[in-house]
This record gives sequence, structure tokens and C-alpha cells, in this order.
Amino acid sequence: MEINLTGRPAFTYVNVDLQPGETIIAEADAMASMAAELTMEAKMNGGFFGGLVKKYVGGESFFVNHITNNSSAVKRITLTQPTPGDMKVLELNGDSYCLQGGAYVASTPGVKLGVKWAGIASFIGGEGLFKLQVSGAGKVLFGAYGALIEKEIDGEYIVDSSHLVGYTPDMKLKMQLSGGILSSFFGGEGLVTRVEGKGKIIIQSRSVSGLTKWLNKFF
Repeated sequence: MEINLTGRPAFTYVNVDLQPGETIIAEADAMASMAAELTMEAKMNGGFFGGLVKKYVGGESFFVNHITNNSSAVKRITLTQPTPGDMKVLELNGDSYCLQGGAYVASTPGVKLGVKWAGIASFIGGEGLFKLQVSGAGKVLFGAYGALIEKEIDGEYIVDSSHLVGYTPDMKLKMQLSGGILSSFFGGEGLVTRVEGKGKIIIQSRSVSGLTKWLNKFF
């Protein structure tokens, strides 16, 4: 399987070339185009109850598509995400990673999707009560609104609300004011997320909530 990201960073899409017999699993609305010889089968995302949990608390679809190359030649499928922005490939080797709801696009069959409690601080900070946790061995395609920025953290780091896309599961999230009471609210920052621990975090340069607030001024 060969995965190539094109159109980065504003309008990224992914070309996946499947060898004969290979399968990729994708979100229900991720397919933009594919070779006619590929077969697509919709399956519940982790069974009935698992699919419900991922849909209503993890921000993912109830069904995922299994796209398989049953032909004798290499065939291509093109995948996208709903919002304009960058996408990345995460390589898992028996480890796990947490992603914000809606970030997951596709994965290879060896990857498992679960839901992890993120905490009240994450919810108040605009990151949601639950995170999608990907684990196992394989590749994960994910994306977000805007460019994606990677940071290696060893200690503490501050991320603005709704900008945290992913982090290693053992890291802790805490909600706090960006400064004093007056500077936090009159300075326009309000609440921020303090990330504590050691590992890699991924930040999106834009947020949908920020875009919504900006658009509301014109209506």
C-alpha cells in the first residue's frame, strides 16, 4: 500500500494505491473517487454498541467503509476530509494515540478505534469529553482545519481552546484561564488547555469554533 498526501497544507487529499488483496478502512464520507474495480463494503464501526459510542461521544460515523482491491493490478482511491486543512499519516507500532472527534479519516486493518475519557477540563476547554483512541499496528490517516503543527513536550505546554488535535494517552489535560481574570477575557483568549507530560502533541492552526465566531459578526 502506498499513501501520498497532495495539496498540502490548505486543501490536502490522499491518494492510496492498493496492491491486489489490500484493504483500507475509511470514514463514511471520506471517499472522493476510486477505481471502478475496487469494492466497498459498509460495516459498523466496532459493532453495534461500539459504533454508537464512537458516533455520539467520539465524533465519528456509525459505519465505516472497507475498500478492497480484488483485482490483479494496483488500484487507487482518493480520500478527503470535510474541512479545508492539512492531513497526516500516523504510524502505530503496538502503541496508541488520542485524536479529537472528527479528525480520523482512514486506517489500515491492523488499527483499532476506541474511545477514551478526556475529562471535564477537556470539555470546558472546547476539546470534548471524549477522545478517539487509535491503537494497534498500522497507519492512521487524520486531519483538521488549518495546518497541523507537531510539538514534542516534556513538562507543560499551553494550547488555545479547540486547537488540540492529538496527544499521547498518558498526557494530562487541565483547563485554566490564559492569564488573570481581566486579561483572560478582555484579551480575547479566555480558557486554555494546559498539557502536562512527555510525548508528542499535534495542534491545528485554525479552529472551526473560531471561524464560527468570526462569521457570526456578519449575520
